Amino acid sequence: MEFFLVVIFALLVFDVLFQVFSRYVLRSSVTWTEELARFSLIWMSILGAAYLNAKREHLSMDFLYRKFSDKTKKKVSIVIEVLIFLFALIVMVIGGFNLVYTTLHLGQLSGTLRIPLGYIYAILPFSGLLIMWFSVYHISLISKNQITD
Repeated sequence: MEFFLVVIFALLVFDVLFQVFSRYVLRSSVTWTEELARFSLIWMSILGAAYLNAKREHLSMDFLYRKFSDKTKKKVSIVIEVLIFLFALIVMVIGGFNLVYTTLHLGQLSGTLRIPLGYIYAILPFSGLLIMWFSVYHISLISKNQITD
């Protein structure tokens, strides 16, 4: 996943550099580069969220959590992972599959690249499934006392 994120980021950088080069050096703007940059950023952001969840490095406010006893921390950690799992299931997987199906069924294409938007949105349920898998994995590690915060 990390390699794939690096590839997407490199594509984004080269795409934006090409846009700047074509606009200021060639004096001709290439229209598809903006859309490719937008889609690359969408994929990198959503897949990056799954990556950070896997590493347990996502943003959290833990001021109150740090005051809990170890036993309470374990229970709260499991509840948090269950909530993350449910969010990924309902919003990202179910909602994402619905979005992908709807856009593919309606035949919606992107403006300049003419890519079916369902392919662009497919990263949402894919990342949701990854997040769900990592949540189950984290719950198993927490319950075995192999993860400490």
